[in-house]
Amino acid sequence: MQTTIKNSFAVIGTGLHSGRPVRMSVHPAAADHGIVFERTDVKSRDARVPARFNLVSDTTLCTRISNADGVSVATIEHIMAAFAGCGVHNALVKLDAPEVPIMDGSSRRFVREILSVGVSTFDAPAKILRVLKTVHVSDADAFAELSPSDDFEIDFAINFPDAVIGSQHRFLNMKNGSFVRELADCRTFCRKVDVDYMQSQGLALGGSLDNAIVVDGDRVLNTEGFRHEDECVRHKMLDALGDMALIGMPILGRYRGVRAGHRVTNLLLRKLYATPGAFEIIDADMQYAAKLPGVGVTVEDLDLAI
Repeated sequence: MQTTIKNSFAVIGTGLHSGRPVRMSVHPAAADHGIVFERTDVKSRDARVPARFNLVSDTTLCTRISNADGVSVATIEHIMAAFAGCGVHNALVKLDAPEVPIMDGSSRRFVREILSVGVSTFDAPAKILRVLKTVHVSDADAFAELSPSDDFEIDFAINFPDAVIGSQHRFLNMKNGSFVRELADCRTFCRKVDVDYMQSQGLALGGSLDNAIVVDGDRVLNTEGFRHEDECVRHKMLDALGDMALIGMPILGRYRGVRAGHRVTNLLLRKLYATPGAFEIIDADMQYAAKLPGVGVTVEDLDLAI
């Protein structure tokens, strides 16, 4: 069955790019509505932007989507991961700025709000995209592929020169609430030298130790350190889930990423849709629905983060 949230909720946070406050509210939506963002600060143009992979217009530092009128919303990947990980298919997200608030750099606040208000179902079948044959893309030293699987799985590897990150690898079957327990609280991360350069160029003006892990060689500059020893690769998996959710429906398949980011994942989705016979869209009966992220999770699962 398709789902939406039971009640609206609101959050206020800082915009990663502008450094200014962003007011955002999330509302229930009808079946077949999908996830749609609405810019309440836009009056003279179409203010709504559907969360779809073919509307991705930029992948620099984050994922940005834009509609035909040029209205855009940036940094959507963390809330999209929260929707996917909590099994929410339909919602209207209203915000008074061109970006989703970064919060603490993870999906934790969004997940807590979704699970606190609850998820309701419609008497309308949900659709699932089932991968039928392997599709892969590469870009410089980054690689991503989708291959057939009976579940939705994410297999991710990263390698950074900073000793405090180094090489990390993790594999997760995303059913049974594993996103909520193992990925939702994992923050975005960056190198201090990159932060200094970006901010000197007027980028990531809202970036701080409050909303990202900042590393410098063999040191984590955040007082609390990592939430998980491998928090960096876990966050990459969170990002991948959020970007994959732009397909517009749950997926049965294995996503494998090696040093992949927003650009590579979006290229993968575009190639998947352009490859004849690579997938089929099926109704989510009880057997398939039980394999999807978000089934049966509660807010208590978030507090069991491991």
